[in-house]
Amino acid sequence: MTNLTHLTITEARRRLAKGEITAVELTRAHTEAMAAKRGLNAFITETPDLALEQAALSDARRAKGEAGSLEGIPLGIKDLFCTEGVRTTAASRILDGFTPPYESTVTANLKRAGAVSLGKLNLDEFAMGSANITSHFGPVENPWKSKSDPAKKLVPGGSSGGSAAAVAARIAMGATGTDTGGSIRQPASFCGIVGIKPTYGRCSRWGIVAFASSLDQAGPMARTVEDCALLLGAMAGHDPLDSTSAPLPVPDFAAALTGDIRGLKVGIPKEYRPDGLSDEVARIWDLGIEWLKDAGATPVEISLPYTKYALPTYYIVAPAECSSNLARYDGVRYGLRVEGKTLDEMYKKTRAAGFGAEVRRRILIGTYVLSAGYYDAYYAKAQKVRRLIADDFNNAFKSVDVILTPTAPSAAFGIGDNTDDPVTMWLNDVFTIPTSLAGLPGLSLPAGLSADGLPLGLQLIGRPFDEETVFRVAGVMEKAAAFTAAPACVAPTQARRESAGEAGEGV
Repeated sequence: MTNLTHLTITEARRRLAKGEITAVELTRAHTEAMAAKRGLNAFITETPDLALEQAALSDARRAKGEAGSLEGIPLGIKDLFCTEGVRTTAASRILDGFTPPYESTVTANLKRAGAVSLGKLNLDEFAMGSANITSHFGPVENPWKSKSDPAKKLVPGGSSGGSAAAVAARIAMGATGTDTGGSIRQPASFCGIVGIKPTYGRCSRWGIVAFASSLDQAGPMARTVEDCALLLGAMAGHDPLDSTSAPLPVPDFAAALTGDIRGLKVGIPKEYRPDGLSDEVARIWDLGIEWLKDAGATPVEISLPYTKYALPTYYIVAPAECSSNLARYDGVRYGLRVEGKTLDEMYKKTRAAGFGAEVRRRILIGTYVLSAGYYDAYYAKAQKVRRLIADDFNNAFKSVDVILTPTAPSAAFGIGDNTDDPVTMWLNDVFTIPTSLAGLPGLSLPAGLSADGLPLGLQLIGRPFDEETVFRVAGVMEKAAAFTAAPACVAPTQARRESAGEAGEGV
């Protein structure tokens, strides 16, 4: 039998429907992979017994002709989604021992579709980070290895690094992620998988531990564009419990993969070629443009002049909202409590002990920019610039159908690199943050390997609630890229063979 962990979601759905495999067999293969690859630290909480129980119920539903769209598909859940009866930590000590009595809307939707949950995936603490090294439960290791230094442990990107690593390592068939400034797309690029941040409002935020409420958006991560389309179709939908949830029908995203993009215009923003852009990243971007031209699309140079202000704008808006959202973690109602002689002392001791350095840094920045005398100078001004960034995209979409950019300025770097300078770490999201500030859909797909044998991704940006066009173009690019490389831990012989193939020669 084919190694079941190598199946895509699309392939597994077909084989399950034909009765060639059962959900229990499929799930057991993934729980065994989860145990074998525990060294990656992709999971915070593993739930193999619960997964097998859900798989057995899934097989029973299928036998009665009641199969959902994701019936029997084993997924990993980022530990930012509240899961009833299963602890939720947001990778922070301050939520120690918290077990939600309710289910997030997104995970409830996936359950209704028949998906099986393997457990809760590691992330940067409260989703604050670009490398998945700020987790209270330790860093996640990227399953990929560099050719020049195979002993060096690499970051998987962040904050959804556990999700990306689990999918790339064939532990989970797909995973949920959240994206605030690039936290689905950047780790997808670093781990050689597909990830999409849908339009803000496409997926409910109810039951997701909040970082920055005007930016956070749930989305899927998987190994193919079609798999992501199937996952998003199950995750999305209007939710009356979330006031920012869009009251729009959910399209059949998978049906958008027609393979035909003739006549489409693809925007190429000149501002996304800053000085110092990696030659490898620039070459893979140029290669992507050629793929689209060969498929009948027309590249059009566009200008997004306020792009250069996106990073400082984000690091005012996001910390400001973080400082407000994280005020609730005080040791009074749930999670960690460090006793003090007074209420104020308990607050201080609990928050000092419960929050990591990066979270404390962002709370301090956010509190400062919202404080009396600085609100107008920083936060109000940042919101105005955010509007101008969105206007840039609105103007660009008057002449193009989709925009193509790099996903990240480099391939994955080593665990421990760049940690002495938080600003350098923040620059990892320079290409993804503008999309988030504008609330637009953005998808990252693997386009090739660097000379060091590490994945490089390209990003497609679409109009608001036009994920269908993004998927349509991504499907064509995926076929042209023919990315078949895999990390060595998947299956050493196969991975070496794949890495020597079409996607393995560098760019």
